[in-house]
Amino acid sequence: MLDTTPVLIGAGQFTYRGPPAEAPGPLQLINNVARAAARDAGLAQTALAELDAIGVVGFTIDAEGALSRLQVPRMANPPASLARALGAAPRWAVYTHMGGNSPQQLINLTCERIAAGENDFALLAGAEFLGSLMRRLAQNFPLDGYGDGYGDAAGPAPERVGDSRAGTTPNEAAHGLGLPVNAYPLFENALRARDGRSLADHQRRLGALFAPFTQTAAEHPYAWFRKARSAEELVEVTSDNRMVGYPYPKYLNAIMQVDQAAGVLIASAAKARELGVPQDRWVFLHGCADAADLWFPLERQNYHSSPAMRLTGARALEMAGISLADLDFIDLYSCFPSAVQIGAEELGLDIDDPRGLTVTGGLPYFGGPGNNYAMHSVATMMKRLRARPGSWGLATANGWYLTKQSTGVYSTTPPRAPFSRQDPRVIQSRIDALDHPAIVDRPQGAAVIETYTVAHTRTGYRMGIVIGRDTENRRFVANTPGDEATLRAMEASEQIGRAGHVGLAPDGEHNLFIPEAGR
Repeated sequence: MLDTTPVLIGAGQFTYRGPPAEAPGPLQLINNVARAAARDAGLAQTALAELDAIGVVGFTIDAEGALSRLQVPRMANPPASLARALGAAPRWAVYTHMGGNSPQQLINLTCERIAAGENDFALLAGAEFLGSLMRRLAQNFPLDGYGDGYGDAAGPAPERVGDSRAGTTPNEAAHGLGLPVNAYPLFENALRARDGRSLADHQRRLGALFAPFTQTAAEHPYAWFRKARSAEELVEVTSDNRMVGYPYPKYLNAIMQVDQAAGVLIASAAKARELGVPQDRWVFLHGCADAADLWFPLERQNYHSSPAMRLTGARALEMAGISLADLDFIDLYSCFPSAVQIGAEELGLDIDDPRGLTVTGGLPYFGGPGNNYAMHSVATMMKRLRARPGSWGLATANGWYLTKQSTGVYSTTPPRAPFSRQDPRVIQSRIDALDHPAIVDRPQGAAVIETYTVAHTRTGYRMGIVIGRDTENRRFVANTPGDEATLRAMEASEQIGRAGHVGLAPDGEHNLFIPEAGR
């Protein structure tokens, strides 16, 4: 084994469920898991002063959009604030752009840097604190002194890593595609129609898919919801399980308003030995890959596949030198059921694989801490792998709307070859060359529905969203009339393939699709 072989040596997780007035702030959260990771590696806390690399996963409040307008304190430079809290002076300190792929992508990038000799001791951490923050705002609690504060409010901006592009075009966002709770149901309905299932049969399938996830979460000490639920309970619409975006009731949606943090320590093999980390703590990243699907939702080839999931999964397994059959543990990114189903299909897994498809319980049950969920899945995977030396685990991470994909394959088994991450442009060039439908921003005339959803408020219907094709087979996005009769009918029968007329809405700003009568 080369001295520069990267090795994960420690992991820490933290979940806060107490009163919002006493909740730790973001700096305290990531500081907590940094110190927990050091303890997990068997290190003294003073060892963290030797870190020469720190990466922090972007906080949701720093994303563009409504959350960025919250009047709350913000850290000017989270990795710099964390470094000062730990007494470290890293020569590489980065903050990721938004996206649930960020933790795995950051691990892949950091391992590449360590293998190249650019760093030898790194901390990667992230947190979400919307749970207590939103409750504090709702109850008018002051934010001064929130935990131990947010760190420095002024200073130079951090170096950013990842892809900074918005997940949707302005036209897509104007019609509702900029919200995950609206976008992922579009994939779900497309899957159902492709497979020819009835609405009722498909709902039962969704409950059966996620019921085992709730059982895993119930046994995880850091899970947000430690409660097992039946398949029927997950999909039955009730006052506690309201419809959010058809066909997903609340229990099938990722939960972002949590207070959770996770982090991992990565070192070169030489540094791990120097630090005295026992080898029974070592976990290796054997394979990895990163790529994005055709970027904007309207550009996709279809709404039931993900070439980026397929190609990054295949590449990570190839780099690791193993097959699907060799895996002992699997964690598929699980913000919504469509992500799990498409991920499993692209990797070649059955959705009822006896190994299970999650080690945490998934984002609706374990918790969906903003961009940082995958750090929890890797931290949990490390524990599972250490408990069964020689076993193998695969973790996937997904950003935006089945857009950005990162994959990692892990084991305690020492690698047989030097770590060599393939240039992500190799896979990306294949994806970018894929054919896809032409797009029309202002369609006019006869059209058919390609996929759809109905978005709900907390008390009723919000709007219908349609992705369709016009008579020239060009793709468009539109809303439907907002009356309850129309929206209720869209949930009562299959709408994909339904004909109608599309044109400019009376407001002059949106497209309006009016379904033909009689269906």
